[in-house]
Amino acid sequence: MYIPSHFSVSEQEEIFSFLDANAFGQLISIADGRLTASHLPFLVADDRKYLQCHLARQNSHWQQLDAEQVLVTFQGPHDYISPGWYQSPGVPTWNYQALHVYGRCRVFEEPGALATVVNALTNRYESGFERPWQPDYRQAMLKAIVGVEIEIEELQCKYKLSQNRPAQDHQPVIDKLDELGSESLVQAMRKTLL
Repeated sequence: MYIPSHFSVSEQEEIFSFLDANAFGQLISIADGRLTASHLPFLVADDRKYLQCHLARQNSHWQQLDAEQVLVTFQGPHDYISPGWYQSPGVPTWNYQALHVYGRCRVFEEPGALATVVNALTNRYESGFERPWQPDYRQAMLKAIVGVEIEIEELQCKYKLSQNRPAQDHQPVIDKLDELGSESLVQAMRKTLL
């Protein structure tokens, strides 16, 4: 990913906080000689050295992942920025947050390991509900998926949030995005710029 220095994010706590908040990503690799992507929720291991996910066994993508290097992309809030919002001259652009994770895959099919990943994902996303559903999987259900663990080798994180614009342009852009209801991007810009 092209990352000019003023958009680069290298602080590990910030990167993993962003990943935690935007954990639905795209697993990208070469399969059958062409780029292939699967859209999946991911978990980060407690030691922050691995990503984990699972794919449907019927998704042939997993069959060419073991020991391969992959790219996983994560996207945060984003929106169009009109040059009409600036106090100084500018061009149309897009503000966004993105993270690219490069790593090597290990495919696993052990029922206990699969159950651990599925239970962790379920608990994470059910926890906000008034009456969370509790995992109760039959072995046949676990046989319908395969797990993927990705050893994190490189992180590239970019927050393009108008940092390259004069300070006088920051608040007008934030105000306009706020009017348009782009709340998450407004929060990210306030945190970064103000």
